[in-house]
Amino acid sequence: MSEVKLTAETRTEFGKGAARRIRRDNKVPGVLYGHGTDPLHLTLPGHELLLALRTPNVLIALDVDGKTNELAIPKSVQRDPIKGFLEHVDLLLVKRGEKVQVEIPVQAEGELAPGNFLLEHVLDALPVEAEATHIPEQVTVSVEGLEAGASIHAKDVKLPSGVTLAVEDDAVVLQVLAAQAEEAPAEAEAEGEEAAEA
Repeated sequence: MSEVKLTAETRTEFGKGAARRIRRDNKVPGVLYGHGTDPLHLTLPGHELLLALRTPNVLIALDVDGKTNELAIPKSVQRDPIKGFLEHVDLLLVKRGEKVQVEIPVQAEGELAPGNFLLEHVLDALPVEAEATHIPEQVTVSVEGLEAGASIHAKDVKLPSGVTLAVEDDAVVLQVLAAQAEEAPAEAEAEGEEAAEA
């Protein structure tokens, strides 16, 4: 799992106006909380944070005001719905060796059996418990040769060592559906002619 170092500053200004000023400087307002500590309001570098968040559940090593070093994972990220830039981030304080609950993306690989089948991702991300410094970036599930009616449950997903499920064993992760057959154009035309005659 990758660890990204970011320099953060504590902030004392709050409210929409202050947040807008922070974003104008290409920075992002955020909050660091956890372990029963008081929430710490931070200003983070916008571009570096955006790059870091491309990795799901990235481990962030924060240098706060050049005084303290903290480890955190992103808990909630708010983006502008139209432009996509970061508006605010909530970071959860973690310690090395500590177990945390996160959701890791599910990646399907392989080809379904020949036929008109669709693969449905019931869970795009699998809830798991993992050590904060060893969170997998994703889990890969083989769908090779599966046909309509086949399902892959949480218990069927092979997890890395030290990672456990944080969801029911029988929760459906992926399932294969039969695609709906489209009505043949000739039949549709015949029905249209009958309706016109009536």
